[in-house]
Amino acid sequence: MLNQAEKYFVQANLHGDVSALALKLGRFSDVNARLVLQQIAGYQTIEQKIPSWYKHSDLLFPPSLSLEQCSSEATAEYKHQLVEKLPDIHCMADLTGGFGVDCSFLAKGLDRVLYVERQAELCEVAKNNFEVLGLKQIQVVQGDGVEVVKNYAKNTEIVNYAGFDGVKKNFDLIFLDPARRDNKGGKVVALSDCEPDLTLLKPLLLENAKYVLVKLSPMLDISLALKSLPETVEVHVVSVDGECKELLFLLKSGSSPEFPQINCVNIRSKDEDQLFRFKKGEELSAECVYAETPGSYLYEPNASLLKAGAFSILTQAFDVKKLHPNSHLYTSDQLIPNFPGRAFQIESVFPFHPKDLKMQLGGIQKANITVRNFPNTVAEIRKKTKLREGGDVYLFATTLLDEKKVLISCKKP
Repeated sequence: MLNQAEKYFVQANLHGDVSALALKLGRFSDVNARLVLQQIAGYQTIEQKIPSWYKHSDLLFPPSLSLEQCSSEATAEYKHQLVEKLPDIHCMADLTGGFGVDCSFLAKGLDRVLYVERQAELCEVAKNNFEVLGLKQIQVVQGDGVEVVKNYAKNTEIVNYAGFDGVKKNFDLIFLDPARRDNKGGKVVALSDCEPDLTLLKPLLLENAKYVLVKLSPMLDISLALKSLPETVEVHVVSVDGECKELLFLLKSGSSPEFPQINCVNIRSKDEDQLFRFKKGEELSAECVYAETPGSYLYEPNASLLKAGAFSILTQAFDVKKLHPNSHLYTSDQLIPNFPGRAFQIESVFPFHPKDLKMQLGGIQKANITVRNFPNTVAEIRKKTKLREGGDVYLFATTLLDEKKVLISCKKP
């Protein structure tokens, strides 16, 4: 905990340079420099990442790695809205508590919440922060989440707190965010490489909860994961401002649908969120419509759709045509304002001939370049064209249905 001098220093230097403050702190004998700098860095991190927390002056922050891995407010709030729509959810257990961001948002509206975390320091941080945030329904337990579930009925303190007395399911919902780093700090993406191993743990979780919500790496192969998790009723592919952030798998005890619903959401900070739902069976049966030549408008699906593999079905859900089976770009003659991605007005289309590029580009100096199904990288194209990044011109280097390599010059509509 921070003493009054430390709290004052933190609040007085919230936007200070941490490196410079480290030198300044040497003059204060009653201040724990490491702890204070950790708090200042923490507030600077959450100002944009978790803005609703930033207004609270008595929060505590763990080392930077825990903050780096925690959810943003946008993705945590999305999980809350997801759980809010489930029937009869009153009691939840978060078995991999961490910094507690997801737990704090999921707890809203619930009667009883169990936060479990192995690290004592994170437990102390979370307990303090839950009190500051007014989340009195959360009980913090230090320990292994798997062992807590296994021995739940034997722990009188937890059982009395949760208010259960022999019901079939101990929890309405169990939330799990398996660690996605190996012992050397490298990232892992296979279910069996995560800690804890969900493929082994799944029967225990479903025995003790009606629903299990799992947050997984955005690099995970969704189709392979579904083979290991046949109880999945919903998959949520969550992006923020065009960047895929996480995959959410919702498992339901006793369910095994052939094709769970896949929800592709792009949370946008400046515009309305984009949402597209489909089932893999619909994608497999959809007849893709292709364009012989680009029309007046070009469309790039957002990252969630690309991750989920929603390709052919887009030509059925919207009046668009695909440029090539592997290009994942679409076109239309009329503007489709609700397409779940970026839309552009096509200015020109020309073959990719390095010798003629300067003339074809008409003297522009800057452009935003995207490569889709093309042999050259963005860096190679910039080197050939001498174009700097930025500006109002958008260049898409891609392959058309007749296998011609082209540059499509666009602007925002």
